Amino acid sequence: MSGSIRRISSGAPWEEIVGYSRAVVAGDRVLVSGTTALGPDGRLVGPGDPAAQARQCIENIRRALAEAGVGMDRVVRTRVFVTDIGHWEAVGRMHGEYFSEIRPACTLVEVSRLVDPEMLVEIEAEAWMPDGD
Repeated sequence: MSGSIRRISSGAPWEEIVGYSRAVVAGDRVLVSGTTALGPDGRLVGPGDPAAQARQCIENIRRALAEAGVGMDRVVRTRVFVTDIGHWEAVGRMHGEYFSEIRPACTLVEVSRLVDPEMLVEIEAEAWMPDGD
């Protein structure tokens, strides 16, 4: 792993307040922070719909990875946080729509809540960029 680190911002005001980046490229790794279902307008996509929220989370991750210069096919790990474990199947099926061929290591757990009570899902991802990519 080289010593370079590049930080990618989504432009959200919370990044500066909390002190985080949407994604960090560290050598051959791309680490995408926990990502919720906020749309480009900053509003929550899919209130009450865990599948719609999971789709938006993954699309937000896809955009961060693209900015890092890597495709979804390089994702090696995802972590999925749901506020109700009963949503596992809807969220899992959406995850499968994007990752059924890629099949990263994946963890799905229930958490007591997310930063906004209407948020049902948060997803983070790690991708790998082999030397030369």
